[in-house]
Amino acid sequence: MKYSEAKPGRVFVIRLEDGDIIHEKIEQFARENSVACAYLTALGGIDKGSRLVCGPENGRAEVIHPEIIDIDNVHEVVGTGTIFPDKDGNPSLHMHLACGRYETTRTGCVRPGVKTWHILEVVLVELTACSAKRLRDKTTGFNLLEP
Repeated sequence: MKYSEAKPGRVFVIRLEDGDIIHEKIEQFARENSVACAYLTALGGIDKGSRLVCGPENGRAEVIHPEIIDIDNVHEVVGTGTIFPDKDGNPSLHMHLACGRYETTRTGCVRPGVKTWHILEVVLVELTACSAKRLRDKTTGFNLLEP
């Protein structure tokens, strides 16, 4: 385990609107408001045409190939995520959503592009005095949190 300490800073209440791409809008907001590190929670709806990473094809393969699922209809969602700067200092969102419709739930990472359906409410809590970064791991190819 690796860890560092941070302190809570500003709290933002955000509403994403119809057609907004979640990770693009949240990273843009972080840049425009000088938020380097944060955690967030979200709830609302996503639209058909959204895509999620739902895991690797083979979890222990030497080369990791992501499984991508297409969302074929509107889904209710709840999610959580973190923002930490990448190697160039840009805010990088890592966020997972649980997406439900009737008795089916799909869960995954928003990176491939998830579109807001009418409204997505986000509460973002800035972390100050935080030295954590998201850096590329040579073995997995992932941008991993380095506390």
